[in-house]
Formats: sequence, C-alpha cells, structure tokens
Amino acid sequence: MCFFIQYSFVVEKNVWLCIGNGQATLEGPIEEVARTEAQAAENLIIELGIQGPFSAQHSPRGIFCSRTLNLRSISAIGYDMDYTLMHYNVMAWEGRAYDYCMENLKNMGFPVDGLSFDPELVIRGLMIDKEKGNLVKADRFGYVKRAMHGTKMLSNKAVSDIYGRELVDLRNQSRWEFLNTFFSVSEALAYAQMVDRLDDGSITADLGILDYRGLYKAVAKALFRAHVEGQLKSEIMSKPELFVEPDPELPLALLDQKEAGKKLLLITNSDYHYTDKMMKHSFNKFLPNDMDWRDLFDMVIVSARKPEFFQMSHPLYEVVTGEGLMRPCFKAETGGLYSGGSAQMVESSLNVHGDEILYVGDHIYTDVSVSKVHLRWRTALICRELEEEYMALIGSRGHREELIELINQKEVVGDLFNQLRLALQRRSKGRPAQTLAATNLADQELTETMQKLLIVMQRLDDKIGLMLETDGELFNKRWGFLSRAGLWDKSHLMRQIEKYADIYTSRVSNFLNYTPFMYFRSQEQSLAHDSPLPDAAMEN
Repeated sequence: MCFFIQYSFVVEKNVWLCIGNGQATLEGPIEEVARTEAQAAENLIIELGIQGPFSAQHSPRGIFCSRTLNLRSISAIGYDMDYTLMHYNVMAWEGRAYDYCMENLKNMGFPVDGLSFDPELVIRGLMIDKEKGNLVKADRFGYVKRAMHGTKMLSNKAVSDIYGRELVDLRNQSRWEFLNTFFSVSEALAYAQMVDRLDDGSITADLGILDYRGLYKAVAKALFRAHVEGQLKSEIMSKPELFVEPDPELPLALLDQKEAGKKLLLITNSDYHYTDKMMKHSFNKFLPNDMDWRDLFDMVIVSARKPEFFQMSHPLYEVVTGEGLMRPCFKAETGGLYSGGSAQMVESSLNVHGDEILYVGDHIYTDVSVSKVHLRWRTALICRELEEEYMALIGSRGHREELIELINQKEVVGDLFNQLRLALQRRSKGRPAQTLAATNLADQELTETMQKLLIVMQRLDDKIGLMLETDGELFNKRWGFLSRAGLWDKSHLMRQIEKYADIYTSRVSNFLNYTPFMYFRSQEQSLAHDSPLPDAAMEN
C-alpha cells in the first residue's frame, strides 16, 4: 500500500512521489522525473546561493577534467607541498633562488654583473635546447613554434631554418630540459643570460672550453648548490610572510575532504623542519578549534625523494621528536610522520591501491606522470598560471575573432585563386577548364583576376602574420598563451597535462567550490572529421 503526494514544482506533467513501507519512489517516465528533479535542484541551488558545478567550471578557478574522475571512488588523496599546498610569491622565492645562483656562478668565475631577475622572459612549459643555447615553445606534436637564443627572440624564418626538420623529443634528456614548474624559472633565466655572455665573449678561457651544453651544466650546478646548501630555505623559514601567499580557503577544502572520509596524505621532497615550519605558517591560523596542520593528514612523508618514491623503495624512518630525530621503521601507521619510504608502502599501510588514490601536485613529471604511469594513481595538476591565462583568453576574444575572420577570408580568396589556376593549367593543355566561370573568362581576364587575388592574399598574409605574432601577448609578450601554440593548436605542455593529469586547476582551494563527492566528467573530444552540421551533410 502507498499514498501519493503531488510535487508543487511541476514543469510539464505531474510527477508523483509514492511513499509506502518506509520507502519512497518517484512514479512516472524517468525522462519526466529527471527533468522535474533537475529543474527543482537548479532552482534550489540558486535559492540557496550555491555555486553550481557548471558555473564553477567556467571560471578562472574552475577544475578542468581531461579524464572522467568520480571523487566518490577515491579513498585517499595525496598532496605535494611546494607550489601545491602552498603558493610562493614567484618574484620573491624564485628571485632569491636566482640571486643565490648568480652568486655561486660569480664564485665560479662567471661574469654576472649587470644581470637581474626578469620572470617575464620565461614561462612554464618551455624547453631548453642545451645543444643550441635556445629556449623553445613547441606544439603538441613537438614542432617548434617560437624560440629564443639567449634572451633574444628568433624570427619565424630563423625558427624554421633551425628546427624545420626536427621535433622536440623530451626522451633525449641530454639535449632537452622541460620547464615543468615555477622552480624552473630561475634556472632558465640564468641560462639564457649566460648564453648571451658566452656569445659576446664575456666568459673567459679561464673557465675552460664551454659549449651551450657545458654552460647549462654550470648553471644547473650553481642553482643546485643554492638549494642544497640550505641558505635559501633558511632565509624563507626566517621570514615566511615575505615568500608565501596564504590561502585561507585551502585548509577548509582539505577539512571537507577529511570529514567526507578521505584519507589525506602529505608527500613532499622537502625536509621535516622546512615542512613543519611552512605548513604551520600557511595552515594553522585558518583551521578551526585550535587544530594543527598535522591533524588534517592521515600520513605525512617528508624527504620523499620523488620521482623515485613512486618507482622504487627507500629506507623508511619515523620522525619521533619535534627536533626531527628519526629512527628506522619497517611499517608505516596511520597518523605517522615519516621520512623516505615508497608509494607501495603507502598503499600497503592504508590498504588502498591504484585508482583509489588521487595525487595532487604541480610538477608534470615528478608528481603527475610517474605516479600515473607506474602506479595508475589518479592525478591532479596544480597550475597557478591558469587564472591569468583564463582572463587573458577572454580579453583576447576580439583579437582572435578578427584573426579567424581574416583567415577565413584568405581561404575563400585562395580557393578561387587555386580553381582559376587549375583552369588555366588545363586550358594550356587543351583540356576543359575546372569551372564554367573560368571557361567563359578570356585568357587576359583570367590572368588579371588571378593577379588581383594574389595581391589580396599577400596583403592578408602580412596582416595575419602580424596578428599571429601578437596573439597571446596579454599572457606573455614573448611566448603567448601557456596552453596554446599558434592560433589553432595546443602547446606541448597542454598535451602533457591532458595525457597525465585527470583533472587540473589553478589551486587546491578550488576544491572548495565542489563537493568531495563530485563526478568530474571530461568533455567530448572533437575530431577533424566531426561535422558541425550533420543534418545538412546528410542531405547533401
């Protein structure tokens, strides 16, 4: 037995709720039930002032999906720390890293006077060509679209002459270095400036015979010393407020995930002292009820040695005192603080495996690629520049629409030119012309029409070329957009993101705009043979 209640929000037809034996079922065709429920849900979302998942996605702080991900199936979420759980002021952090690098280069005998930190010279996703002393931006296929030798941008012709017959292959690590993260900015900038000094003869023979590859090794060594000698991190720890940009929403996003039953992990390459100091500064003041940052995480692993952490086992140590005293450990426990170990150890300790784990980081290789390839973990990439790029793309819509219109006009003019050219070719061989119009044109008229069309195409080429060079300058004047290479194609970085990151977003706190049970659905992928007008195509 059941009785019926009619909903007050009826869209088209009545939908009835049948209640009986303690259970409720919606009666009626599922299409009508779904339409009614969806409309009611949308109205309630608006009434409550909740940001819906679709509106959240279409914003600079959306979470974008490359491969469908259901958070309900995720049992554990692991996080990197640097540039993931905390965002550094790039000018401050990378600027100091650059300063220490230059100081080390000076001590090695390199001429560094007059050089300064300019982060606009480089962006994430570029590649260093250690053989030629260039920074390059490639498309998803590996074709180089823009290049800079030292700090001087190369012309399109120079790019074509140098790279027209070769592709960027990141597997060739002796030649190519991919700029994966913000940490790469200071290294790439220092290298570009040193290439200028090498070219102008400022680097003396006292340093030995140096080529561009040897110069890169010297710069990398100087920057590595800046990191491992501890001066840089000691300075940051002493005044974290100068280097860290706090995000009050971020701890709350993690709190939602923890309270939803997700096991949270912190897996960082930073050491214990640095991790504890920076996490306290960034998290504790935003947590409720005197919580400590450690209370958020089911397991904390410092000095993880990623990417090896995901590939092999290292000795595991438990951090047992606030001073960082450690002792050997053979099994990790929930709530523990550890150094070293391996991803397999994490899976075993928490009894979660493979695609039950989502790992979130900012490094396309160390965090995202390796964890996916070797362990089949689900992955999320943090890329702060997305916010600026999103707004730059909106600001560039008018420019890009005008550019596309000019390209379409050139295609129409070019198609007519080619048809007339073929007609002239056939006429010269005594065969029928391609079109009736071309058949009726006298030779002189046909030639004059082609000359006119050729002038129009040449002028369009000049205009289009200039507009292509400035496309993306709202994001970066030299390199254009982060995710695009040219007007139509994706950058090599974007291809890497799509291949290895299931979702990507600008900051971890963006999860606060979604529930911990969100179903992220990837968009339909367009193909070259997709028809925008299938009905019209079928009629023809």
